[in-house]
Amino acid sequence: MHAVLTVFVKEFRENLRERRTLLSALILGPLLGPLLFAGGLTLRLERGVGENERPIALAVAHAERAPNLLGFLHEHGVKVTAVRAGREQQVLSVDADFAARLAAGLPAPLQLFADASDLTGAGDSARTRALIQQYSSLLGRLRLAARGIDPLLVVAPIAVQDIDVSTPATRSVLILGTLSYLILLTMLMGGMYLAIDATAGERERGSLEPLLTVPVPRQRLIYGKILATCAYMILSLTLTVAAFAIVLRFIGLERFGMSVNFAPVVALKVILLTLPLVPLGAALMTLVAAYTRSYREAQTWLALLLLVPTVPLAFAGLLGLRPQRALMAVPSLSQHFLITSLLRAEALPPNWVALSVGVTLAVAALLIVAAGRLYRREALLG
Repeated sequence: MHAVLTVFVKEFRENLRERRTLLSALILGPLLGPLLFAGGLTLRLERGVGENERPIALAVAHAERAPNLLGFLHEHGVKVTAVRAGREQQVLSVDADFAARLAAGLPAPLQLFADASDLTGAGDSARTRALIQQYSSLLGRLRLAARGIDPLLVVAPIAVQDIDVSTPATRSVLILGTLSYLILLTMLMGGMYLAIDATAGERERGSLEPLLTVPVPRQRLIYGKILATCAYMILSLTLTVAAFAIVLRFIGLERFGMSVNFAPVVALKVILLTLPLVPLGAALMTLVAAYTRSYREAQTWLALLLLVPTVPLAFAGLLGLRPQRALMAVPSLSQHFLITSLLRAEALPPNWVALSVGVTLAVAALLIVAAGRLYRREALLG
């Protein structure tokens, strides 16, 4: 145990002087990541509000054929303009027989031209279509009323009331769903460069062979390196969660009927639930880096390894998986579900937490043992 702690102190101190380790563990991930996330989320929300409030620009061909329709659109904030070739996001064309068919009580044709691939104009097209549909429904009700028929009895014989049972906290998860992924990613980034430097970096500098000649069991050397990697990952995890807890307060989700359930107690629970992934990630990165022959090769492989925790999350999103006990046995996915439940202010079943922690730590122990056996092989020096 003394040898493990000695190696841990050595690696921890040496990497405090390494700029790449400090940047990834203390600045790029934990501080810059939450700031960019909060900034991007704020811009997205503000843009959504601006799109719903700004006037709709609609170019109309043959506007004289539907004056009442255009008056209705104008009253609802639509800015009607003439058609200019190649300069309009959406164009409404009124057919020549529009007025005649409308007067005869027949469906009156309209054509709305819009580019479905243009995401910037998709919102305006949807709002225009909704207003035209609203005008059409209004005409239908007026026709029924003119014939002495109650429109409510004919148009809507069944009245469905939508009752929203969501809470402000659960609604916030709709836009905070990637929070768990960012936490896991920055946690792994915090220990990546140390894992590389302690394995491939040692081999590249030629200091690995003298280190292995020390009269200490070789597996204890790698255990100390893994422990140092864990320390940086825990530091990165703590700073990341603390930064999220601060920046999420300034997003202002309350304006949209949402609230962020990320109080200090919740942040502490997030850290505790994610901690079992620390030894798993440290052992996996150290094991992969130990197989590489150079620092650059290790960087390439570990950069790809950072995507591993996102694979279960991607499958969960594609398949629409919901939290259940069996999925608590999948590392990273179980942490994602548990963190999401915390954000939703839901109670965590103790057996789910125990299963998630137990399986994650068991996988971590297997990887640590595998790393220890790798360091006992003479081929490691080759």
